[in-house]
Amino acid sequence: MDATLIGQSLVSGLGIGCVYGLIGIGFCVIYNASGIVNFAQGAFVMLGGMITHVLLVRGELPYGLAILLAVLIVALLGVAVERVVVRPLWNRNAPMFVMILATLAAQIVIERLTYLAVDDQPKTLPVFTDLPPVMLRGIAVNIQSLWIVAGSLAIVALLALFFKTTRIGKAMRACAINREAAALQGIPVHSMLALAFALSAGLGAVAGIMLTPTQYTAFDVGVPFAISGFIAAIIGGFGRPFGAFLGGLMLGVIQAVAILAFGAGLKTIVALSILLLFLFVRPSGILGPAR
Repeated sequence: MDATLIGQSLVSGLGIGCVYGLIGIGFCVIYNASGIVNFAQGAFVMLGGMITHVLLVRGELPYGLAILLAVLIVALLGVAVERVVVRPLWNRNAPMFVMILATLAAQIVIERLTYLAVDDQPKTLPVFTDLPPVMLRGIAVNIQSLWIVAGSLAIVALLALFFKTTRIGKAMRACAINREAAALQGIPVHSMLALAFALSAGLGAVAGIMLTPTQYTAFDVGVPFAISGFIAAIIGGFGRPFGAFLGGLMLGVIQAVAILAFGAGLKTIVALSILLLFLFVRPSGILGPAR
């Protein structure tokens, strides 16, 4: 392995790490608002790329309009999952593992419905900007990777402003701190939960749309993305959105190096090993308090 090959792998790892980070942020947004771990998050990533492809190819819509409609549709589907699957259990104070199993079931149902509505063939999207790669000391940086990194950083910055400066963002943070106290202050907790699912689903859709031009999407790719996003959230400190983004970058880079050193077959093993390491050594994550 020479320096150029290692640098190329690191560039690729940063791109996929940004996607993992956005998925991890989606986990944190829902967890902070409700204490629920939503394992249907991977389905939203798959649907972002899949719906955009359907609108672009079958609907013959302009690329930009297809992307906007896909994000909106996935956000509405996130609200539907909250209303149909999560809220009835939440209102009955169901145990956490029951709600986790319910979101896993929702993930499977969404995958099967996508398979029936579209097909089982891999789908891809055109790159956002059709330009040759940028060369940096022999390392080819794909323009789509630059879109992924720049878009992810912009989304993280906008989310920080949203939670710190807007009334809705502050209300969601209040629900994360204490739902009962927030309800006593007149904050509509149920509406905040629905908004959290919509925001989380939209983030997943954006991640899937940015990533699909670089690798295919299919009806069954959601679970691996959900696992990677969950690991990113654990690494960063579950419930800390910025930490989840950093965790996604770390996971993406480590996986890229592992693929280079050991082959793609061990990528999942490396990711799960990192998860176990953090659970044993620092379960609060890199931004959480030391044990």
